[in-house]
Amino acid sequence: MTKLTLGSYPHMLGFEQLERLLERTAKSGNEGYPPFNIEQTSDYSYRITLAVAGFSESDLSITVEDRQLVIRGRQTDDSAERVFLHRGIASRQFQRSFVLADGVEVGEAMIENGLLHVDLTLSRPDTVVQTIQIRKG
Repeated sequence: MTKLTLGSYPHMLGFEQLERLLERTAKSGNEGYPPFNIEQTSDYSYRITLAVAGFSESDLSITVEDRQLVIRGRQTDDSAERVFLHRGIASRQFQRSFVLADGVEVGEAMIENGLLHVDLTLSRPDTVVQTIQIRKG
């Protein structure tokens, strides 16, 4: 059985990048930690909220790599200085990736009450009508 791709449809010119984007999203394999919400805050803006209780600003990093928003968290292990009778709160690292469409820009990020908020905006290009001249050959 052959795999159908967007490139096998002649009327879908230039959509190969969309196919690669879908494959990359499917392979991201994010686990469930930390939990997150994605909300639409207006017609052209979104907010990603991650539950990062126990992480400080210096423990978190936010980067955009190849049209992918990557949020990483790594807590410093200070357990050598402390004596735990019970340790039920893990200090584990994480990486969350979100594939961004063309035109989506990452705005500001802020942390409050154990929640990290990352704002995104979608810039809409102006509609352009272009007339192509036909010349005699």
